Amino acid sequence: MKYCPQCGEKLILKESFNCGISDGIIPYCNSCDKFHFPMFNSAVSSVIYNQDYSKTLLIRQYGRGVNILVAGYVNKGETLENALIREIKEEVNLDVSTYQFNASKYFEKSNSLICNFIVTTKNEEVRCNPEVDYAKWYSIEEAKNAVLKNSLAEEFLLKSLYTLPQKVLN
Repeated sequence: MKYCPQCGEKLILKESFNCGISDGIIPYCNSCDKFHFPMFNSAVSSVIYNQDYSKTLLIRQYGRGVNILVAGYVNKGETLENALIREIKEEVNLDVSTYQFNASKYFEKSNSLICNFIVTTKNEEVRCNPEVDYAKWYSIEEAKNAVLKNSLAEEFLLKSLYTLPQKVLN
């Protein structure tokens, strides 16, 4: 951000303090006497497993022929958990049984902080909405080969494997 969104003045970089503790160097408008902290989107994504963790769900969207994870943006006023449950229900009509935080990563392409969760669902009967072209349950080994290579989806999927119950991976 180079200009003030309220008055249009060119912003300067200035150190911000909150209760005597530095927030760092932040864009500041002299005219409005206001700091403008960086803004970005928040999104959730999910590594979805069936109840016994033997299969994981990958989807394809928007005519792209690549396998990715169910994901979506967090709406204003919505918690990460509510967005997670809503997105899974909306995109593949599955009901969440359990979830736990897996990892997060900033994704520059969409200026978004992606918060990923490991999810189990109550059933495996997928019904895709028009946003989703295709959804399929894969064994863990199949999913590792089928997911889009060098993607956040692959990174989150592989990281999730470290937290699965050991008996599942044997």
